Amino acid sequence: MESICAKFVSQKISKTRWRPLPPGSLQTAETFATGSWDNEDNYVSLWSIGDFGNLDSDGGFEGDHQLLCDIRHDGDVMDLQFFDQERIVAASSTGSVTVFLHHTNNQTLSVNQQWKTAHYHTKPYSPVYKGSPCTGIVCDNPEIVTVGEDGRINLFRVDHKEAVRTIDNADSSTLHAVTFLRTPEIVTVNSIGQLKIWDFRLQGNEPAQILSLNGDRVPLHCVDRHPNQQHVVATGGQDGMLSIWDVRQGSMPVSLLKAHEAEMWEVHFHPSKPDHLFTCSEDGSLWHWDASVDMPEKSSLFHQGGRSSTFLSHSISNQANVQQSVISSWLSTDPAKDRIEITSLLPTRTLSVNSLDVLGPCLVCGTDAEAIYVSRQLFS
Repeated sequence: MESICAKFVSQKISKTRWRPLPPGSLQTAETFATGSWDNEDNYVSLWSIGDFGNLDSDGGFEGDHQLLCDIRHDGDVMDLQFFDQERIVAASSTGSVTVFLHHTNNQTLSVNQQWKTAHYHTKPYSPVYKGSPCTGIVCDNPEIVTVGEDGRINLFRVDHKEAVRTIDNADSSTLHAVTFLRTPEIVTVNSIGQLKIWDFRLQGNEPAQILSLNGDRVPLHCVDRHPNQQHVVATGGQDGMLSIWDVRQGSMPVSLLKAHEAEMWEVHFHPSKPDHLFTCSEDGSLWHWDASVDMPEKSSLFHQGGRSSTFLSHSISNQANVQQSVISSWLSTDPAKDRIEITSLLPTRTLSVNSLDVLGPCLVCGTDAEAIYVSRQLFS
């Protein structure tokens, strides 16, 4: 990828997210948010990307991403999600969840709403109150779901002061991430290698389904659901492995793919091209996984760190059936028929790549090297 643009921002970036485009919009992504961590002061920031790609008179790229506005954030930003075009939800290491409002007329951010004691180890307002990090959030207007180190799940509704539903002892271990499976159902991953499905239509505090990794209880750090096939889920863990799950069947992953050399921090299916998947890791790498059904035999583009070309074998059950969903390339197990190609997207290995997001042809990622990387030509 030649058109990746780096900007050094003097803060460690924990989360990066594109602002969603209006329905039916033909625009490409232009604005993204970042959250920082492990700095003296942490911030939620909004950035705009220019039309970079043209060289200026000094030989540098024009249109570097520019800071639109920022606001101080109490604690590390543990997760970050756009609620809608104007509002951003941030999860804090203090246990609070804050909704920030972007004022486009004067380019400022303000606190719109906050749940200060969303996650805690002891009761709020008690003499020994101790907040517990909120580790993950997912939004589906008007609802916000949060999970934390305290094993608690909260269902908030924007403009409501209190949680609509709380599952207090949802997990005895740390919940690391959450996403919607379908509207009333969420999926969580935890620190003992379990993937749990929760159905808010059920009254009890028990998960509807539990799936887990075999053998060692390797912590799972991230989860994403296939945008078209809601039963297909990808997770990444402490061992850097990529796991693909079919929640309709069995209790174990369908595929375990050798991936990064250290913790995988985020995994994302491309929202409109779901045969493309992206992962980032503590080992400083950012990978593009291409499982296109019609991908011809070709040499891998794996350049990073002087490694040799790498293929991971996979298959589809019926190459001839053009109508077959692309998802078969993630679920099938016959290694003879198809291959997944991995491309390293960063020119050099860096410190931990903590977060990534993809929208259309655009990718953004944030690192512990205090750099934000943006590409606007993912598939060129």
